[in-house]
Amino acid sequence: MPQFDAAAAARVPDTRAGRWKMLAVLLVCAAPVVASYFTYYVVRPEGRRNYGELIDPQRPLPALTAVASDGRAVELPALKGQWLLVSVAGGACDSVCQQHLYFQRQLRESLGREKERLDRVWLVSDEAAIPGALDAALQGATVLRVAGLEQWLQAAPGQALADHLYVVDPLGNWMMRFPARMDAAGAAKAKRDLERLMRASASWDKEGR
Repeated sequence: MPQFDAAAAARVPDTRAGRWKMLAVLLVCAAPVVASYFTYYVVRPEGRRNYGELIDPQRPLPALTAVASDGRAVELPALKGQWLLVSVAGGACDSVCQQHLYFQRQLRESLGREKERLDRVWLVSDEAAIPGALDAALQGATVLRVAGLEQWLQAAPGQALADHLYVVDPLGNWMMRFPARMDAAGAAKAKRDLERLMRASASWDKEGR
């Protein structure tokens, strides 16, 4: 019995050491992501303000099935791997929707060489047909028809989902909402937010899924 107890006691430090090593590996893997968000959220120059509202806690992409323009079924979590600039609107696409599609294009282009890290996504929230006149505006965008977005995205009080643009990080988390009915001045501020996000995540996020 004394020999058994001694052997068991010797194994305890080994087990603890193995757990500490595993924890160290996990921390090393997570460190770049944690550092980038710490830089963006915490280490800020005095007087700096975000234009977009940070979402806390962040909300991961839900397991909703969407339909692409070619009829394919697409699981929303498949969009992970890129920064996403998301708009929501019915297929008829009113003037606010068209303005958002325009700002999505302009904001992505304004990122220069970093633009390949950002995808434009339009989530169509009803069954209305999309006007053919929008074909040119939608070149290069991901258009998905999906229901149930209220369980993931949320508008500001007194606003509708279609009034905002939303930012989703490459891990699939909705993490920012731009103010409702963005205008040109607001788009310039949104550009600064996106540039900061690109810089803060440059060490761990690369273009392409």
